[in-house]
Amino acid sequence: TIEISKTGASVIQHNDYRIAITYPPFSESYEITIVHPTVKLSLDDYTISEALMKRLTDRAEGILISGAPGSGKSTLASGLANFYHDQDKIVKTFESPRDLQVDAGITQYSKLDGSFDNTADILLLVRPDYTIFDEVRRREDFTTFSDLRLTGVGMVGVIHANSPLDAIQRFIGKIELGIIPNVLDTVVFVHNGDIEKVYDLELKVKVPTGMTESDLARPVIEIRNFENNVLEHEIYTFGEENVIVPVVKREKIGIEKLAEDKIKDYFQRYDSGAEVEILSENRVKVIVHEDCVASIIGRGGTNINEIEKFLKVHIDIVAKDSESLSLTSNEIPFNFSESKTALLLTVSREYTSMHADIYTNDKFFASVRIGKKGQIKIPKRSDIGRNLLNSTSSQDDIQLFLKDF
Repeated sequence: TIEISKTGASVIQHNDYRIAITYPPFSESYEITIVHPTVKLSLDDYTISEALMKRLTDRAEGILISGAPGSGKSTLASGLANFYHDQDKIVKTFESPRDLQVDAGITQYSKLDGSFDNTADILLLVRPDYTIFDEVRRREDFTTFSDLRLTGVGMVGVIHANSPLDAIQRFIGKIELGIIPNVLDTVVFVHNGDIEKVYDLELKVKVPTGMTESDLARPVIEIRNFENNVLEHEIYTFGEENVIVPVVKREKIGIEKLAEDKIKDYFQRYDSGAEVEILSENRVKVIVHEDCVASIIGRGGTNINEIEKFLKVHIDIVAKDSESLSLTSNEIPFNFSESKTALLLTVSREYTSMHADIYTNDKFFASVRIGKKGQIKIPKRSDIGRNLLNSTSSQDDIQLFLKDF
């Protein structure tokens, strides 16, 4: 089958052989390159942890396989396609040329009228569960990959990159930063024919690591090592640029280390394994066992109030092995309403000009300033406004905590 035919070059697929032919005027002389797969592998032949296998089976639907040329990306993609086919999933491929080693029940699509975008129109009519895209290279390929993923099709993309971060970087600028985690949830890096590293992507609204002021909170894409859940990099907008920043655990020195040790000593009265994280000059997070939280808070928050006055810092108490955010005595009541352009959180006028933290579904969302007449106005078209609307269904999902005391 002639897969590609242009002036000076042709690519022919004959059974398992991919034959690339170049000739004048494209090359100074005739050249014929024949490539033949040396091995066909299944997922059982790779070093895959139980957690990763469960992820590939149950959750992963935006997979990106990256690696240098010849590292084994397409071989892994073929194995993944056959794996899904064996699970009675409908699997298709996007290829040019069509050289993946897949089972007979998997249809291999090429470009329709010279474009994968046209192929995507036909693909949606056959309702696949998974599509293998080998390879994502041109700008239109990134757009097609993203559009198909956002329509609900499970996508497995193959991309040339020397590192998994380079693979993610290639998506930045081609699609909106905020939807990257919706398009990519699992990034696999292949080296020397085996899986070397796997990253998990998740979007959160938070203060980027290394920054301390709460009003710097913004949408941040966390890139975590899938195997140990360690945060390794963050992607966020800094000024007008989108940046990937490595997360390095900073060694605390001097007075900061002394303060952390003193606060830790205080809370080890309640939990010998208490951990302390200094968030800013006047705010700390204390992580303790769930059984100790009630005694630290005290009835009606009386005990935590006394501790905060004694230590002269705002304290967030977090239960270990829980993503729930701080239980605190500074929760304030509010009324939620909407205008044509903004979301309105109205509190008592006595809190005017103070600062507050918004929590959604028990997770930190953003820090805000309480304006005139006790109103917090969040523009609907802002990132915070859109994320607040998307992450909540009623006022019961929102909590407001006073920061000033």
